[in-house]
Amino acid sequence: MEQEYILITDFCTSHNIETHFVMELYEYGLVDVIVKEDIHYIPIQQLPKAEKILRLHSDLDINLEGIAVITRLLNRMEKMQNEITQLKNKLDLYS
Repeated sequence: MEQEYILITDFCTSHNIETHFVMELYEYGLVDVIVKEDIHYIPIQQLPKAEKILRLHSDLDINLEGIAVITRLLNRMEKMQNEITQLKNKLDLYS
């Protein structure tokens, strides 16, 4: 299945932000950016993540370093929650 993308300029225009902000997110490893024929795109599946980061930055005034830490912690929590669910499922097999 081919992946779909959105132009970074379209994303930035719709959210009223500068394109360099998305490029900074990319530099921090917070979102993926794809370059095709010198045009920058964000994968569609990255949009919810990018919008969440944008809200953290604009609504709560959290800098990119803080957002990077928060994102890492949220990812660890999600991984741990998945592990707990898997362990509960294994225990249910023995009950």
